[in-house]
Amino acid sequence: MTWEWDETLFAGAAEHYERGRLPYAPGLVPLLAQELSADGRGRLLDVGCGPGTVTVPLAPLFHEAVGVDPDPGMLRAAERRAAAAGVARRVRWARLRAEELPAGLGLFDTVVFAQSFHWTDRARVARTVRAMLRPGGTLVHLADLKGERRTAGGAAYPAVPHESITALVKEYLGPVRRAGRGLLPQGTPGGEARILAEAGFLDPERRVVPGGAVLERTADDVVVWTFSHSFAAPHLFGARLDSFEAELRGLLAEVSPTGCFAERAPSTEVFIWRNSGPV
Repeated sequence: MTWEWDETLFAGAAEHYERGRLPYAPGLVPLLAQELSADGRGRLLDVGCGPGTVTVPLAPLFHEAVGVDPDPGMLRAAERRAAAAGVARRVRWARLRAEELPAGLGLFDTVVFAQSFHWTDRARVARTVRAMLRPGGTLVHLADLKGERRTAGGAAYPAVPHESITALVKEYLGPVRRAGRGLLPQGTPGGEARILAEAGFLDPERRVVPGGAVLERTADDVVVWTFSHSFAAPHLFGARLDSFEAELRGLLAEVSPTGCFAERAPSTEVFIWRNSGPV
């Protein structure tokens, strides 16, 4: 059976995002400012914007930024983030699935997918957003760089026990990855390059923005990191939520009696796809 999106995918996860998720590499905004020749006059669309993690820091590079996401909790968090950053006047938010675009939003100079494209009907959405880009516009795909070493050798604190956390989640939720009301036995799909090329985008330019800083993470940080993911969204545990959190905290205390962990911040992989012209 093919997995289908439903509105519970990230239900209850928004409140955990800002503290739990590791940041994108600090050089990301300057890199995109240069690569996109952003001068404060264009329009940005962030599809699957979540709590505004990318929308808000990129907003000063554009005249207007629009963030769309189907989860109301994520959009409330995004509004708070924009207000705190002083960019609320530059940004507007819309509760939409990517499949509901273009939704009368107009044309854009840049469309961003920050670890969100895989949750969409990708071929359909790729064609739609290409039609929403001005000639010469860009689609930017962001993700944490896969395969790099994330442990911090010589750090004062132990590493986050990711494998043990994953095993505990499976004890509670089963061996197959949960996603909303459905299951993802094969995980989230790949092959974005082929899909975007078939939609008419030109071959991408790849950039890697170095992360590398060693971050100190508390047990509380690791708990909210766990609950910020679709595969461990709080509602999935039902009546066993408190039991799971207690076991998780016990596991973390065994690994680090001080309650502190060290983790190397990820690098950010950036693919910049140019719009080849009129659709």
